[in-house]
Amino acid sequence: MEVVRSDVPSSKAAAAAFPPPSLAPAFHRTRPRFLFAWVCSAILLWTCLVQLAAVGQLWRLPFFGHTSNRISRAIVVEPLPLVVEDRGDTPVVPSLPARNYTSNGFLKVSCNGGLNQMRAAICDMVTVARLLNLTLVVPELDKTSFWADPSDFEDIFDVGYFIASLRDEVRIIKRLPKLYAGKYYKPLLMPPVSWSNEKYYLEQILPLFSKHKVLHFNKTDARLANNGLSLGLQELRCRVNFQALRFTPEIESLGNKLVRLLQAKGPFVGLHLRYEMDMLAFSGCTHGCSVEEAEELKKMRYAFPWWREKEIVSEERRSQGLCPLTPEETALILRALGVDKDTQIYIASGEIYGSERRLEDLRAAFPKIVKKELLLNQGELKSFQKHTSQMAALDFIVSVASDTFIPTYDGNMAKLVEGHRRYLGFKKTILLDRRRLVELLDLHQNGTISWDAFQVAVRQAHEKKMGEPASRRVIKDKPKEEDYFYANPQECLCEKSRYDKLVGSNSSF
Repeated sequence: MEVVRSDVPSSKAAAAAFPPPSLAPAFHRTRPRFLFAWVCSAILLWTCLVQLAAVGQLWRLPFFGHTSNRISRAIVVEPLPLVVEDRGDTPVVPSLPARNYTSNGFLKVSCNGGLNQMRAAICDMVTVARLLNLTLVVPELDKTSFWADPSDFEDIFDVGYFIASLRDEVRIIKRLPKLYAGKYYKPLLMPPVSWSNEKYYLEQILPLFSKHKVLHFNKTDARLANNGLSLGLQELRCRVNFQALRFTPEIESLGNKLVRLLQAKGPFVGLHLRYEMDMLAFSGCTHGCSVEEAEELKKMRYAFPWWREKEIVSEERRSQGLCPLTPEETALILRALGVDKDTQIYIASGEIYGSERRLEDLRAAFPKIVKKELLLNQGELKSFQKHTSQMAALDFIVSVASDTFIPTYDGNMAKLVEGHRRYLGFKKTILLDRRRLVELLDLHQNGTISWDAFQVAVRQAHEKKMGEPASRRVIKDKPKEEDYFYANPQECLCEKSRYDKLVGSNSSF
């Protein structure tokens, strides 16, 4: 007979007395780890898909190209609204979606020249990028020219506003992706052909991106034709120039202060007196200079390889109207045009060659001559003084706001200010006929004609040169001689029917 020990529990009793360890705590510990691993795997897989799709889009691989489109549609359901700071008088950029297109490559550009030459070039390069469906890298500014200004794009222009305000037209980035930014990757470096039309860029430039994913234009001045482009491209050039390219808040604030100080004392004339050392050396114009000064300017011209020309005969160029007026000549012309002696005259320029000595006649005729250096204290200008493009930006703001603008030479600043003033309602801009004026000045100064006859002749020569509406002059096969697009962007000033009526009323201009 089996003896059951009373001190050993039965199986049921044992189970009751010593239950197995519960599985619930282990399960609860394992479940979060499982979920965490699953989520991480999903994120990793999704990231890989997005990266592969981006690579496929860049290199235009068929499978990944379709995949990227599907992913883009899945991700970008509703674009975020574009929020841009409102600066009072400046129009607020509307909330527009970024343009959805497949980029054909990256366009990098290095601008050359002074502020306004670079400004026009930036407008052209945005337009080229739009035409060719390219991603534009924020342009590099010239640091090696005569002015040697170290300013970058963001030191002069509001780069955030520039990118955001054009997001519905062209994709703009601040720098190349790392894949193309390394020292081992060499983009195709080239200057596009000057004054080129859409056909050139579509047929000659666009195919280069199939081999070279990055093109670097190392010269950008006047690389887009004045005329013959489609209306949409011409309007985009204006949009960049008049809206997207606004100066930094610091430049705008100081420029607007200059305008307020001038306006508080009444109307003022913006005089772009281009009698500066670089212009005289470049043009070879030495009228009114001493023998020593003429030699100094000649040496300077030959010191810069891109300024060298054949031997320049100064008086010959002057008689052709190719020289800026001297300060002494300018004083006579302003008097002949009827500018009152008590009128404020703001000199928009750098250092006048010969300094105050050459301004004596002008100051005697118009005592209320001012410059930014006289209106602002040294502390306000300190951060700008070693940056010629930033100083030029201040002059640009004042010149556009002036009651009357008079340039003594038709350089880039004169042309772009003229265009801005047309855009603002055809504000009075006296476009001096230097060739005719030189004839009249010589006749008056040698005693051939009296002051009264000189005055009448000067006024008659400029009756139709006050910045009124006019058709842009087109000269086939001579783009350098025709009217500059940015001086008279007629496609952007008003509706064509209205513009035609305005031009018709000034048909003799």
